Amino acid sequence: MASGGLQLLGFVLAFLGWIGIIISTAMPQWKMASYAGDNIVTAQALYEGLWMSCAMQSTGQIQCKVYDSLLKLESSLQATRALMVAAILLGLVAIFVAVTGMKCMKCMEDDQVKKMRMAVFGGVIFITAGLAALVATSWYGNRVARAFYDPFTPVNTRFEFGSALFIGWAAASLAVLGGAFLCCSCPRRETSYPPTRGYPKNAPSTGKDYV
Repeated sequence: MASGGLQLLGFVLAFLGWIGIIISTAMPQWKMASYAGDNIVTAQALYEGLWMSCAMQSTGQIQCKVYDSLLKLESSLQATRALMVAAILLGLVAIFVAVTGMKCMKCMEDDQVKKMRMAVFGGVIFITAGLAALVATSWYGNRVARAFYDPFTPVNTRFEFGSALFIGWAAASLAVLGGAFLCCSCPRRETSYPPTRGYPKNAPSTGKDYV
C-alpha cells in the first residue's frame, strides 16, 4: 500500500509538472522589460517569448506579434524551442507508460513484474522530460542575465526574467521529483535463500551390537 501511495503521488506531481511545462512554453513572458519615456502615458512593458513578442501600453492594451520566420531566429532560441517541445512530447509518452504501470489500473495485472517496470520506465521518461525543460529554461535565463549585465546593452532594452521562466523552473522540478517517486515506488525484491538442510538425527541406540 505504501508503494502504491508513493506511486500515485509521483504521478500527480509529474503530471502537474508536465502541465506547467506546457503553460511555460506557450507564455510570452520569458523575458520582460519596462520602458517609460518623458511622459508616463508612453510607458509600456515589453515581453518576449519563444513564439511571439508583446507590448503592453500603460492603458492596459496588449499587442502581440508572432515571429515571422524560423530561419531569422537565433540558434539559441531555436534550441530552447526544441527542448521545450521535446519535454512536452516526452511527458505525453511518460503519461501513457506510467498509467499502464500504475497499481490502480487493471491493465497488465497478469504480469506484475512487467507492470512495475512500466511504472519505473514512465518515471525515467518524466525525469528526462523535466531535465530537458530545466536545461532549456536555465540556458535561456543565463542568456538574459548575461545581456542584462552587459555594459554595451542599451538601458531601454535590458530584459529581466519573466514569469514563464519561474513557472518553467518549478514545472521541471515537479516533473523530475514525480519521476523519481515513480522510480522509487517499485518494491525491492526480497532475497530468497535456499532452505537449510537439517542434519539427520542419529537413531537412538538399541543397545544391540551387531558383529
